Amino acid sequence: MEDFYNMENVTIFTHPLIQHKISLMRDKNTGTNEFRKLAEEVATLEGFEALSDLPLEDVEIETPIEKCTTKMIAGRKLAIVPILRAGLGMVPGLLTLVPSAKVGHIGMYRDEVTHEPVEYYCKLPSPIEERTIVVTDPMLATGGSACDAIAQIKRHGGVHIKFMCIIAAPVGLKRLHETHPDVQIYVGHLDRELNKDAYICPGLGDAGDRIFGTK
Repeated sequence: MEDFYNMENVTIFTHPLIQHKISLMRDKNTGTNEFRKLAEEVATLEGFEALSDLPLEDVEIETPIEKCTTKMIAGRKLAIVPILRAGLGMVPGLLTLVPSAKVGHIGMYRDEVTHEPVEYYCKLPSPIEERTIVVTDPMLATGGSACDAIAQIKRHGGVHIKFMCIIAAPVGLKRLHETHPDVQIYVGHLDRELNKDAYICPGLGDAGDRIFGTK
């Protein structure tokens, strides 16, 4: 197996809170409401680290005591771009950290025969080239959707791109790392493998269905 833990652009979290919440998400008896909340909480915990390099600028404000120079996020700030539809489940967790972030959307579905992504929608905040962009998708399986979504963002002018997922399979992580070595990747947990239907094992099932209560 690739040594993902020592790759410069890959962060695989070991934080106890993240691991605990992902274990609860794996449980087939975890209901929709709890699963949705857990996805948001994991996104918040991952986001705290993923956004640690947001640019800052000095601003002058007046406290109840005196005027002072202090730090605030600079420039056009943040764009969150979920891959529809499961990626939507991670957006509220990041908005908890940065409520002023703009939200774009990229729509894709997986072809049931080829297991490859098919694009059908793309709407990004403007000007996208000036923003730090966080692409979200709970599951990084084959890596096809993530690679194509990021390529589409780059075609629209996006430069500073990060990718966040909750669970990844080695094959998908390898594909994303090799296809977009300039993208910082954040993974809640690295699972064992994909099965013959391209589902992550042990995984947590279909994240979209579990977030939205559909089958």
